[in-house]
Amino acid sequence: MAYPGRLVALGRDAADEFNIVIYALTGRSPSSQARKMVIESNKIWTKPTDPVTFKTENPDLLVYPAVILDRGIAVSNGQQTADIDVRSGQSPIEVLDLALKDWSYEPDAPIYTPRISGCILSSNRAALSVVKRAENGDSLRFFFEVPLIAGKGKFVATYAGENKDPLPPFHGEPLDLKLSEKSVKALVEAVYGALKPAAGDVDFRVAVACIFAQKSDMTNRQIAIINRHERTST
Repeated sequence: MAYPGRLVALGRDAADEFNIVIYALTGRSPSSQARKMVIESNKIWTKPTDPVTFKTENPDLLVYPAVILDRGIAVSNGQQTADIDVRSGQSPIEVLDLALKDWSYEPDAPIYTPRISGCILSSNRAALSVVKRAENGDSLRFFFEVPLIAGKGKFVATYAGENKDPLPPFHGEPLDLKLSEKSVKALVEAVYGALKPAAGDVDFRVAVACIFAQKSDMTNRQIAIINRHERTST
């Protein structure tokens, strides 16, 4: 993908010990590029690195809790993350359906960026969702339960991958992802490296966050983040 926009992936490590969540952030505009991901309490936020540049666009679409860590994990490309209740006891698709019932695609005409979301519950069940614009302006809602299989993952992105205007939205079912890395640090490096542009192309990478959560106790987790010029882990 020359330009995926944002990317949400869910899966299981090759040793079948950890549930995995990946959130990757790329950006074309100066305000989208002027961001980083930071850990605050039980959340991973997208935050500005350049407040002056940031003022040129809607901050509600740029600053949000991308990941919320609880007994399960919620992840999305916007403010809707806060509405994903991983404690509800419902199935993962029901959790996402309820969380997104009042959310539509992003109001960033003419792109109308899809809202992508995901969750892994303490029951070791997971799901992904895409909410995007229909031709008549309505919201199309897609939900996919994701089997957590050792060494495998599934991901959705906001865009189909072509770097053109207007950006084509992601379509179809979640794509396959191989998860062979043995540590959260190795995985975050691998994902960041996989987003590297072809020679001579613009580097749209902004940040990548990866979480390894013990499948028997998802509050036992490891986190690694790569921002453009800094790396943090816990």
